[in-house]
Amino acid sequence: MNKLILLTGLLTCFVQALTWSQHTYLPLGSEEYHLLSRLETRSGWLSNQLFLNAQPVPRKDAVDFLLEEKANFYNSGLTNIDYHNINRALSISSEYMPNALGASDAARPVLRTFYKNEADFYSFSKNGFYLSLNPVLGIEGIYDKNSSRTLKFNSAQGAEIRGTFKNRLGFYFYFTNNYEEPVDYATRRFDRWHAVPSAGSFRRTAHGFQYFQFRGYANIGLIKDHIHLTLGYGNQFLGDGYRSLFLSDFSEGAFFAQISTKVWKLNYQNLYTILKPQSLPGEPLTPGKKFATTHFLSLNVTRWLNIGLFETVTFTRDKNYEFAYLNPIIFYRAIERSMGSPDKQSIGFSGKAIELKHINMYTQLLINEFTEKELLAGDGYWANKWGIQLGAKYFDAFSVPNLDIQAEINMVRPYTYQHYESVAGNAMANYTHFNQPLAHPLGAGFAELIAIARYQPIPRLSIQAQGMYYKQGVDTGNMNYGSDILKSYVSRSANYGIGITNGPEVSCLLLDLTAAYEIRPRLFFDLGVTQRTYSWAGDVYPQEQSLYVHSGLRLNLRRKNYNQY
Repeated sequence: MNKLILLTGLLTCFVQALTWSQHTYLPLGSEEYHLLSRLETRSGWLSNQLFLNAQPVPRKDAVDFLLEEKANFYNSGLTNIDYHNINRALSISSEYMPNALGASDAARPVLRTFYKNEADFYSFSKNGFYLSLNPVLGIEGIYDKNSSRTLKFNSAQGAEIRGTFKNRLGFYFYFTNNYEEPVDYATRRFDRWHAVPSAGSFRRTAHGFQYFQFRGYANIGLIKDHIHLTLGYGNQFLGDGYRSLFLSDFSEGAFFAQISTKVWKLNYQNLYTILKPQSLPGEPLTPGKKFATTHFLSLNVTRWLNIGLFETVTFTRDKNYEFAYLNPIIFYRAIERSMGSPDKQSIGFSGKAIELKHINMYTQLLINEFTEKELLAGDGYWANKWGIQLGAKYFDAFSVPNLDIQAEINMVRPYTYQHYESVAGNAMANYTHFNQPLAHPLGAGFAELIAIARYQPIPRLSIQAQGMYYKQGVDTGNMNYGSDILKSYVSRSANYGIGITNGPEVSCLLLDLTAAYEIRPRLFFDLGVTQRTYSWAGDVYPQEQSLYVHSGLRLNLRRKNYNQY
């Protein structure tokens, strides 16, 4: 590992003298991603700049795309609300705006110093150096009707810093102190998994959880507009859906090195991450590290069709990184076999198609392992481990301006993300980080349907309705039916007769309605209500009913979401 750190440091020092063109990224979960997906679909063709299936997306690429859409606004069939959203998005990434436009200047800066740019608390630009500083604040109250403690409270305080230096270096830092009192069903999940989503180490309090979050990176251009190196701590998201079966931002961030290559109609990601092995509930964090190497190739085959190829390997070593996995163009299965490796490897395929300037269809197929003979036999062999996603987005649905509908189906077979114990003892080469799934929050062994409707009746108001229904096989006692990806598949319940749901079956129906009003750029007032019903087949255990209402203010902060599980 020390050799890897030294090699990375030497590489960074070397390229700093040669680099040209850098960028920072739009934070994951930002409202801009829905806008970009909407505009790309309404344009009728796939952008060779954005590649929205590999997030986060560079701000500069987003700005260039938005400026093109704005220039073509009157011929594109977009609405005045779209025009407002484009200007808002451009102001949030103003460092990449042409100076002559002046679109992001505030009319009345505070004390002539703060909010000169309407989206940034403090910004400075001189002699090729740009700096933006923003507070991160959030306060939310929750009324949890079915809890013994009905009134709950969430808060966050921190800062966000980003900047660029002489077109050579881009940097970003985000840190918050968080106090969270989740609704009851989320608290039970946190305690069962011994993990808080998007957080690493945490402290259990009398009524909730306290933890710190940090995200940060430095980006340097190796070849202008084509190859970039990013070193940092954070998350990535691969896919076009609400969920990802490849890699999502559900878990805590991780130390990573990423090489991004964009040439012609092709975008290629090499991602090297350092992960935290799982630990048992109530026990200290397991010492040591595990690692993952991921490749994702995205290609716009035609103006309306994109295909993607994905591969990842998760592995543990006593001390050192497996240097064979640094090769950016290898196929891991061949290397694994040559090394007799115990590592966990998955491959995947994705697709996206734009139809009629209103519909965006997408898919993912994940293959962790399968035996052709057993797959064709159809006898439910346990090692046929795969997942599939099918989804569609319908923009300006039923000719209603700014009404966007999304529907998505996800299915993952049991044991898909599980692995077995490695030479590191407690460390597992399964697809987890800090006891949290790296892909789908439900783990495995489930079938899920999600429907989302987003409506923006006026520029500052967005209303979202979400419905989610899933069935999943769950473990009872010491049995391993394949849904808990923290377990070893060595303890599986059977070799044959394994369906999508295995073992005792539960079902969950969740309905949510939330309105968000943007008081000023990135300052939101939220109000919403959620109903959740969780049932066991055969009424083995009592049905769980949850109804909660939430409301709060957030500034430069992603909304807390308990609708994931």
